[in-house]
Amino acid sequence: MARYTGAKCRLCRREGMKLFLKGERCYSSSCAMERRPYGPGDHGRRRGRKPSDYKLQLREKQKVRAIYGVLERQFRLYFAEANRRQGATGENLFNLLEKRLDSVVYRLGFAPSRSSARQLIRHNHVVVEGGICDIPSRQVRVGQAVAIRTKSQNIPQVVESVKDAAKRDRLPFVEADDKKLEGKLLSEPQLSDLPIPIQENLIVELYSK
Repeated sequence: MARYTGAKCRLCRREGMKLFLKGERCYSSSCAMERRPYGPGDHGRRRGRKPSDYKLQLREKQKVRAIYGVLERQFRLYFAEANRRQGATGENLFNLLEKRLDSVVYRLGFAPSRSSARQLIRHNHVVVEGGICDIPSRQVRVGQAVAIRTKSQNIPQVVESVKDAAKRDRLPFVEADDKKLEGKLLSEPQLSDLPIPIQENLIVELYSK
């Protein structure tokens, strides 16, 4: 499967904000946005023209794709599903993205980033309702238990991630036990709960053309 293999900090600089793609590094002075808060490349410091509506819509969509680490085809499928459901399409879209297993593992604090969460899942370190699951895109239902396998709880990456997560407040729709390394989705994720400002209306306008 195709995937982005470039520098993650480049994605943050391209969008002009922290997307928190590299775990604890994003909270330190080593973050690229702290050292070079301008666009990547030779023309990153140049002041461009006023962006068109299409460019604003496209950049918002690309920002969200980078945050959740999904491909264009996957993103279109999520949007189509969100559009089929009752309620606001934008809210439905982020509800689907946040309920992905890799996103839930990340929100619980068991992985420093979503890419790390995907790796843990692919390597059979994560269990859902007592059974091993190796599908990062699996939709987690409200109330389902998600945990790190007993044999995998001493993985340095997991231990350090839990320590770092304990320093910050978790989002209100998840609950975790840092000692047992298990948690669950308490309620349906809401767009207003997310720490990164997202203009979902721009994405809806882009795909509605």
